[in-house]
Amino acid sequence: MKLMQTEIAKTITTAIESAQEIGALPHFKPPEIVVERPKEPSHGDYAVPSALQMARLARMAPLQIAERIVNFLEETAPFSQVEVAPPGFINFRLSESWLMQQVDNVLQRGPAYGAFPPKKGGPKKIQIEFLSANPTGPFVVGSGRNAVLGDTLARLFQANGYEVQREYYINDIGTQIDHLATSLQIRYAQALGQDMADPKEYAGQYLVEIGEALAEEYGDRFLYDDNTDFMRHEALSRILNAIREDTKLIGIRFDRWFSESSLYTDHTYEVVYNKLEHQRLLFERDGAIWLKGEDNEDKENVVVRSDGRPTYFASDIAYVWDKLVKRNFDQAVYIWGADHHGHVKRLKNAAESLNINPDKIMIILYQLVSITRNGEPVRQSKRSGDYITVREVVDEIGSDAFRFMLLTRSADSAMEIDLELAKRESSENPVYYVQYAHARIASIFRRAKEDGATMGGGDVNLLEHPSEIELIRQILRFPEVVKFATVNLAPHQLTYYAQELAAAFHAFYRDCHVVIEDDELTAARLKLVKAAQITLANNLHLMGMSVPDQM
Repeated sequence: MKLMQTEIAKTITTAIESAQEIGALPHFKPPEIVVERPKEPSHGDYAVPSALQMARLARMAPLQIAERIVNFLEETAPFSQVEVAPPGFINFRLSESWLMQQVDNVLQRGPAYGAFPPKKGGPKKIQIEFLSANPTGPFVVGSGRNAVLGDTLARLFQANGYEVQREYYINDIGTQIDHLATSLQIRYAQALGQDMADPKEYAGQYLVEIGEALAEEYGDRFLYDDNTDFMRHEALSRILNAIREDTKLIGIRFDRWFSESSLYTDHTYEVVYNKLEHQRLLFERDGAIWLKGEDNEDKENVVVRSDGRPTYFASDIAYVWDKLVKRNFDQAVYIWGADHHGHVKRLKNAAESLNINPDKIMIILYQLVSITRNGEPVRQSKRSGDYITVREVVDEIGSDAFRFMLLTRSADSAMEIDLELAKRESSENPVYYVQYAHARIASIFRRAKEDGATMGGGDVNLLEHPSEIELIRQILRFPEVVKFATVNLAPHQLTYYAQELAAAFHAFYRDCHVVIEDDELTAARLKLVKAAQITLANNLHLMGMSVPDQM
């Protein structure tokens, strides 16, 4: 499948070279050809602003450059009109006859429509690590955004021919895990009737329940001795099992659960430390070991604390080595909360110190999520009294609404989920609006079956109504959206597109009856409806959502 933007860019490049060969344009190296979607439909389907960028290079007015480029464009079937518009845009309008023919192409591609086959040389290996955190508590809504972003990105990369691994990085060592073990020891003792003050760290209801479960299973067997290791193991395993179950609830699976502690037991950390030391990139100060960087006063650059314990940064350095060198991934995607923004440059600098191309590291920073009900903040969980878990929200609004709502804003924008809106069965609810379009299509095919109508012999050249043409235009945008969302790490584009496609279909449904007395037009419209159904379904699958036939 070829993207229209790519084809237009090639056509423009060829025209510039042809113009330069005969002196219509001076010789210069053209900048990258940008092909945009105009905001105003009256400007056509695509716009190329490159002449504006070339004005300084060519020492000519942008409008004059654009006109000369157009003079050397080869005639191509998809376009009914190519025109120059001030101050130097080249606008392309797709011909309606070409648009009609694409319906059959979409039908032929079916479930593969919108996906791109691997490039020559095989698919790139990419690892997407997401949701990773200290496994010290339940799967809460804020982390839900991390999970949905990561899983949707994985689906997008797979659609673009990548070999993808989803990974959860388990921070199973360090101070926070020690605090978790101590807190569980207290909850266990309390469950056995011991009079102890509540833990200062990790005082949530979930540890009360784990403590009660341990008391029931083991009695006072682990009460009197130092059983920190046992408590650490039990807390981690039970919390991780709960996270596994809750991620399944929203359709997320991981290919690998990677333990931070394994970086030390398999000597990866030792190898990396020795490599940095050999390159004289480590230095000692105040009893600690630091990694040289742009700011040698930044305490976050400490690799080994003064008491000899490696820092989180040390683990991160070893982990990026494990990903991009030991396991030989071509790219590594990290999804972090916005509060980690200062760590982005630090990690890339560390990678560069290990002779790893920092461009292989892609990091998404996401903002907070708030929960509202009819616009009013929901600050507390009904069950725990503090945090709000993913399970609680999904039990109320469903997995599809949860995933869709968490994708409706770019990662760098704060967002909210309105629980009442997410349940509303009306066009105000974007999830319902999109899925209802698919269910409506299914009802059309049920009606067609009852009437004995089929797509057989349907002539797509009959699809001349403006609402039919607009629906085709929207369907043909899908591959572009998939590509853009993947390259720009912007899965929220899928929700924007889903709503626009649903709107185009609902308008078509309003304006054009499908199953009518005219058998030929019925067959043609059934083809169009099927193309819309394929596109909607493929988009919903990329978002990890169900594709309902009835609502």
